[in-house]
Amino acid sequence: MAGRASSVERVKERATGLDKFVLREARGSSAEVYLYGGQVTSWKNNSGEQQLFLSKKASFKPPKAIRGGIQICFPQLGNHGVVEQHGFARNRLWSVDESPPLPDTTSDCHIDLILKQSEEDMKTWPHSYELRLQVALSPRGDLILTSRIKNKNADGKPFQFTFAYHTYFSVSDISEVRVEGLDTLDYHDNLQSKIRCTEQGDAVVFESEVDRIYLSAPPKIVTIDHEKKRTFVLRKKELPDVVVWNPWDRKAKEYKCMLCVGAARIEKPITLRPGEEWQGRQEISPVPSSYSSGLLDPEMIQQMQRI
Repeated sequence: MAGRASSVERVKERATGLDKFVLREARGSSAEVYLYGGQVTSWKNNSGEQQLFLSKKASFKPPKAIRGGIQICFPQLGNHGVVEQHGFARNRLWSVDESPPLPDTTSDCHIDLILKQSEEDMKTWPHSYELRLQVALSPRGDLILTSRIKNKNADGKPFQFTFAYHTYFSVSDISEVRVEGLDTLDYHDNLQSKIRCTEQGDAVVFESEVDRIYLSAPPKIVTIDHEKKRTFVLRKKELPDVVVWNPWDRKAKEYKCMLCVGAARIEKPITLRPGEEWQGRQEISPVPSSYSSGLLDPEMIQQMQRI
């Protein structure tokens, strides 16, 4: 590893004809980010293990969204708004941001993208905006996404939106996974007409389809994969809610090896006046772990406390 440097390379994918950026951090982690959708489709840790789920049936043919990775949901998640499912940002061709703001990370392995309104967007969501996205890898292999949304309306009108990082994790077996940090929280159950419920368990486990938005969640959420002895620590800023979703067998044959847990802002939409900007951030740290009798091992707890 001596002398190895971090790199960011632009590549045209032969099979799809789409451009992507390959980020390689000096210590071994990597990520792939497509201009289409501004979407992260791959994230490997320092040992080269894939952390994200990408469906074998994923379509890389616009205007379909890429199924898997991390989808940028703007200006809405699901049907919580007036535009198409999960918004239009994941179905648009982004550009490289030639004048990005100063990064919030000291990482030298990152890419900055930008999305602006198109004529097509204006038909259903008549607002002028800038959506900036920075994807970065830290030296220890963390994946950091930072989004900035600015109101560029010239007519003086504010606009309102919701936002989510729809994050597909790769897991060993969904029945061997639990999500901690959401106990006692209220959530909207999308399988029951968005009724408001309260989480009764000490962790979220999966025995059937789950489609929930947990409200006002703490800044750290932990997803534990018992079989892989791996834990994802998700940290978030200005994104109070958490989306948890697994489609189960009737909706996806690949349901056993995927789980969506992502930071979001859904219950209380953001309103920006012209010139105002909102910023949100999601950081994921892969932490090796063991799990026994419902307790995380001491070494992992110490690592989490240092994060």
